[in-house]
Amino acid sequence: MNWIILIIGGLFEVGFAACLGKAKYATGATATWWYIGFLVCLTISMLLLIKATETLPIGTAYAVWTGIGAIGTVLVGIFIFKESADFWRVFFLATLILSIVGLKFVSN
Repeated sequence: MNWIILIIGGLFEVGFAACLGKAKYATGATATWWYIGFLVCLTISMLLLIKATETLPIGTAYAVWTGIGAIGTVLVGIFIFKESADFWRVFFLATLILSIVGLKFVSN
């Protein structure tokens, strides 16, 4: 169950990064709402990480949590913000995914 909590926490990490990206291009009240979204996602993400580390090793949990956030944020950047998706970027994203899956399999 704590792996699921950790994955959801990682997805909220993607959410707070995406909110920052959207706030960058917004002004006025719209920017304020994106920053509120950032704070909400940040809080939920951290609380879920804390909950997951009650039973998961902190090193593995943190690496997986940040990895999910990094992968998700890169994908949001590519699909939402139209950032580059060149070979090397996708290659290293794939190696990051394989590393996260490997950590999951070698952790108790």
